[in-house]
Amino acid sequence: MATLNITPAAAQQIRHVLDERGQGLGLRVSVKPSGCSGYSYVLDFADDVSDDEIRFEEHGASVYIAPDALEILNGSEVDYVSEGLNRFFRFNNPNVKDECGCGESFTV
Repeated sequence: MATLNITPAAAQQIRHVLDERGQGLGLRVSVKPSGCSGYSYVLDFADDVSDDEIRFEEHGASVYIAPDALEILNGSEVDYVSEGLNRFFRFNNPNVKDECGCGESFTV
């Protein structure tokens, strides 16, 4: 069975952004071929859900993943971090074998 963990910080941010927007079911996460290493994460709001998307819920927030991205994202943790002035979602993905120097793409 596939797993995806959502940290309390990520769940709080997802709920906050959806509340500000006034709509949405959760965060949609996918991957696309990109960059010098192979793949990059794609984040979007899930305002509607396809029948084949897989929903993960923790701490009152939902993340939706398309089946074609599940193998790459399986076992990952979605976190929300603050580093200096930067705030962003971070993926702790055990399937990543290498990342490019700029941190924009990864290889599985």
